[in-house]
Amino acid sequence: MIKTAGIMSQFIPISLFNQGQASKIFERVHKEGKLFVMKNNRPSAIILSPEEYDRLTELEENYYIYVEAKERMERNNEHYLSEAEVMKEMGVTEEDLASCEEVEIE
Repeated sequence: MIKTAGIMSQFIPISLFNQGQASKIFERVHKEGKLFVMKNNRPSAIILSPEEYDRLTELEENYYIYVEAKERMERNNEHYLSEAEVMKEMGVTEEDLASCEEVEIE
């Protein structure tokens, strides 16, 4: 029951925008992450904070990467090399990796 009350508090009527309360609405979005805008008692839009939008798009991107990797693994029944095997083949040691700067990959 508590979850339902929490979700219901995230519904806001579109008329609040016409009443000059946009600033208050955006403050709530920043705090709560998302709000559902209702028009004629039906969901019309969802307003997301930038942080929530980034979180969701990152989840989506990670999911697509996972699906692609899974499909590739299923398509190719070849032998796969472990990280240790690749490092040995390339002549890279753990010490080499430890001495490298941190790299962020997107």
